[in-house]
Amino acid sequence: MLARNPEDPRPMTEPPAPAEGPEARLEALEQRLLAVEDALAIQRLKARYAELVDARYHRGAALEGDALDAAARRIADLFTEDAVWDGGPALGVCEGREALYERMRQPTLRFSWHFFLKPQVEVDGDRATARWDILSPCTTQDGRPQWLVGTEDDAYQRVDGVWLHSAMKLRVVFMAPHETGWQKILA
Repeated sequence: MLARNPEDPRPMTEPPAPAEGPEARLEALEQRLLAVEDALAIQRLKARYAELVDARYHRGAALEGDALDAAARRIADLFTEDAVWDGGPALGVCEGREALYERMRQPTLRFSWHFFLKPQVEVDGDRATARWDILSPCTTQDGRPQWLVGTEDDAYQRVDGVWLHSAMKLRVVFMAPHETGWQKILA
């Protein structure tokens, strides 16, 4: 495991107990390296997701036609066949890659730029979980600039040697107007 439970008082940099003998140490080192490589692959997957979701918009408008279809397909291809994408009450739930493709063909904004921060990635063999903070400046369909802040809890699965999302759940902490910020929302 690369990340630890937030309640665990040990620092993340604390190394595991040393293995006995050179072969055991080499095996332990290989396992640690694989966990780091897996965590980095998952971070790249999440970055690619953000890049593609945001690429559905150009110059303050959603793409249309074949360009939007292609963008939606590239997003859906980052998920397992049976993945669950849960955007919460405002965005809905999709079950399965094809449902996610159809959902991504229906942009709800005119602009977005997703920042996924503070990754807490835990790898366990061919499965992993992660929590991300999300900050996303965006513009609603009616032209209002907003700040979206929340978290995403994800599950991942390695399929044929490639990490894919198997579940994603958005929890919105707040969505605040750009003009006034969040001071009134949090008061």
